[in-house]
Amino acid sequence: CSSDLIRTADWTLSDAGAVQLSDELAKDSCRPWVALERREMVVPAGGRYRFRFEVTPPADAAGECRFAILVGGGAATVDAGQNVSIPINAQIAVIVYVTFPGAAPDLGVVRTAVAEREGRQAPILYVRNDGRAHGRLEGFLTGTDAAGRRIEFTPNGLPILPGETREIVLNVASEADPRPTVTFPITIRGNLEWAGKSTPFEARFAP
Repeated sequence: CSSDLIRTADWTLSDAGAVQLSDELAKDSCRPWVALERREMVVPAGGRYRFRFEVTPPADAAGECRFAILVGGGAATVDAGQNVSIPINAQIAVIVYVTFPGAAPDLGVVRTAVAEREGRQAPILYVRNDGRAHGRLEGFLTGTDAAGRRIEFTPNGLPILPGETREIVLNVASEADPRPTVTFPITIRGNLEWAGKSTPFEARFAP
């Protein structure tokens, strides 16, 4: 069995898209509205536990409430052999969004660029969210590079938080050749989609 300690945390996304957790209350944090069923529980190995939490916002709440529920295992050790024990302490973060009526993302591409990502040059969108809820870009785009090859792209799907401008990499959508050689410049066109909306997109990408 393991004993798990449960708490809430605020979070942000780094430029690279990594979640950064904070126990300190962020400005306008909605964590005071959150009630957890309990702070500690014991789950047997291979077992399951259905955990409940409630969010009770004030009557004038608007926009979007975001927080994380952290489940941290009690200190344990792993037998590494030869009389050596290694201490471990695991933690799981569950990201929660609560969107209030009328709140929605409002995404727009503010500029484009080409930059090296994962060892290769990649087309990049910088997307601004002027709405009151997070949004994620979707859709398939088709590019024609300088060699005349047609390559399909799709946005990387990172959440774009309200008031944030985020770098969104256009990844190759082909499973047969996920890392083709792209000869820049490349013109990419299609429809960008989010939250039931669709907008035409066309841009030329050159290093």
